[in-house]
Amino acid sequence: MQTTIVRGIFSGLLALALALPASNARGQAKPKDQQPPPERPQNPGDFSISVIVPVVNVDVVVTDNNGNFLTGLKKENFRITEDNSVQQIANFAPTDAPMTIVLLLEFSQRGYAIFSYNAVNWAAEFLGTLKQNDWVALETFSMRPNIEVDFTHDRREVLGGLTQLTFPPFHESNLFDAIADVLGRMKDVKGKKAVLVLASGEDTFSKLNLDQTMKKLRDTDVTVFAVGVGERFFEMMDATQSMGPIGQMNYLQAQNQLKTFAALTGGRAWFPRFEGEIPSIMQDVAASLRNQYSLGYTPSNGAQDGKYRKIKVELLAPDGGPLTVMDQKGKKVKYQVYARQGYTAPKSTVD
Repeated sequence: MQTTIVRGIFSGLLALALALPASNARGQAKPKDQQPPPERPQNPGDFSISVIVPVVNVDVVVTDNNGNFLTGLKKENFRITEDNSVQQIANFAPTDAPMTIVLLLEFSQRGYAIFSYNAVNWAAEFLGTLKQNDWVALETFSMRPNIEVDFTHDRREVLGGLTQLTFPPFHESNLFDAIADVLGRMKDVKGKKAVLVLASGEDTFSKLNLDQTMKKLRDTDVTVFAVGVGERFFEMMDATQSMGPIGQMNYLQAQNQLKTFAALTGGRAWFPRFEGEIPSIMQDVAASLRNQYSLGYTPSNGAQDGKYRKIKVELLAPDGGPLTVMDQKGKKVKYQVYARQGYTAPKSTVD
């Protein structure tokens, strides 16, 4: 079993390595001992959320029910409310700025290492969506988080990190600790930033609990995208009645956790059953980041009380009513707005 999985990982990654173009000298990252910290120079169109300045920036993605991105929207098409109070949008820009993204992989023996096999190969698939100026890093987790490749422009460096992963030694999956670790490392990164979590959604050994992890997600401006790596495995186990009631409950909880992590931060979650779904899913992840609208506002509630503020983003028509979207045949279509659900206000240190 171990030999089969490892051979499968290497054969798939070798084929991708031949297809990936090498970065030229201009686009390559510096060697690790000279590599810049995660903070990269802020380019025009880059935005970030900070609790130090009284401005909240919200990245928004809009798709129709067919998954098509709604482009060409203007500032007046958006309305932001904070705790049900309408906010004045001060900054607006459609952004296609370079992204900073961490590939966070579950790499353990869980699921007979099928989860790890999927995570490694699907992460390799995502590398093909990156552009020359994007930053990417690779981190894995089992008993604890491990940085495999620090931030780099060079996709081949990350691919090399994937091919060097040997058969996972541990059976644990510390998802909560790993997410907290990544969010902490990306806290001061400027611009468009995200985490692509490739995991089953189960947590077995973390120091943090679910509530503590959710709090960290509410406090972050990092967008979380999640791809469940165990969907087909869980379905097979269920079909053969190998899961049992507790196993079914654990699976549903794991799936719900990944969905919640994504929804809180304005990201999306996928649970593919077939390998053929992966290329389009990875394209959707990249496209979501490249089709964001960045909106900024100064909160009308200036209290520095450290409380969580709920954010809601809606689309408006020119007359102020709900926006109606038509397809090419003139038929009305539904749409979905993806945006972070809130933020934690700064807390005054003055007694």
